[in-house]
Amino acid sequence: MKTNTFDAQAALGFLVSQTSHIETAVNAALYPEIQYPSLIPVDTSAHPFVKSVTCFSSDKFGKAGWMNGNAKDVPLAGSSRAKHETEVHTAGIGYSYGWEELEHARMLGINLPNDDAMAARRAYEEMVDRVALEGDSTKDFQGLFNNGDVSVEAPTTGDWATATPDQVLADINGALQFVHTATVTTVMADTLLMPWSKYNLIATRRIPDTTMTILQFILLNNVYTANTGQPLTIRGIRKLDTAGAAGATRMIAYRRNPDVLKLHIPMPHRFLPAQQEGLEFVVPGVFRLGGLDIRRPKEVVYVDGI
Repeated sequence: MKTNTFDAQAALGFLVSQTSHIETAVNAALYPEIQYPSLIPVDTSAHPFVKSVTCFSSDKFGKAGWMNGNAKDVPLAGSSRAKHETEVHTAGIGYSYGWEELEHARMLGINLPNDDAMAARRAYEEMVDRVALEGDSTKDFQGLFNNGDVSVEAPTTGDWATATPDQVLADINGALQFVHTATVTTVMADTLLMPWSKYNLIATRRIPDTTMTILQFILLNNVYTANTGQPLTIRGIRKLDTAGAAGATRMIAYRRNPDVLKLHIPMPHRFLPAQQEGLEFVVPGVFRLGGLDIRRPKEVVYVDGI
C-alpha cells in the first residue's frame, strides 16, 4: 500500500519560494493609518547593527559693536557645540505556518495566504508609530507628543468650543510665532498638529457671512504662508486630545526638517529565512529602532488647552 510521508525538506523549499512572493506583496502594501512617516523625517542611513547614533549640532553667538580704534576689548564671536546620542535597540515580529497548512497548499499547488505576514508588518508599523509619537519609557525614549526639552505655552484664547474665528486664528498664529521668537526670528514653524476634535471643529465651522470654513481661511491667512509664500501643513492627530499637561488638549507647531528632528531606523523591518521548529515553520521578522531625536527643541513648541 502506498503511503504519503511528510518531507520536511520539500516543505521548507516550497515555503522559501512562497515567502519571496509574500514579502514582496507585504512590502508594497500601504498603511494609511500610520502617521509617523508624514510627520517626522526618517533616517535609515546608519549601519543596521550600530549600538547608537551620534550627531552634533552647533550654534553661533556674538554681536558686533562700536569700539575705539585703540581698544583691546574687541567683541568676539564663537560657536557652541552639542552632542546628541540616540540608542538603537532590536525588536521583532514574525509569522508562521503549520505543517498541515503548508502540505495542503503544496498538494493543491496553491499559494500560501499572506494574512499573517501582513499582520506582522502592520504590527511593526504600529510599534514604530507609537515610539515615534509617544516614546517608550522602557527604553527612555521620548516622542513627538511629549518631549521634555520642548517648551509648553498657553494659548491666547483658550477653549475653541466658544472661540470666534478671529480668536482661533490668533491662537494658531501665536503658536507659529512662538517658534519664530524662540529662534530670534531665524525660522518659522511650517507644520501644525492639533487634536482631532479641534481639527474637526475648524474644518466644519463656517465663518459667518461667508462660504469658507475656519480651516480654509487659516490655510490662506497665516503668518507662515504670508512670510514665505509656502502652504502651512495642518493635521488633525489622534491622541493629542489628551496629550497635554493634566490630560489637556495639545497643539504642536514645528519645522519639519531633518535638522530639527529625526527618527532613526537603522534596520527597517525585514523577514529572515524560514526556520523549522518541530511541525511549525517560523519566519522571523526583525528590526532595529532608535528613538526620536529632537535636535533643535526651540523649533518645536507645545500649546496646551486650546
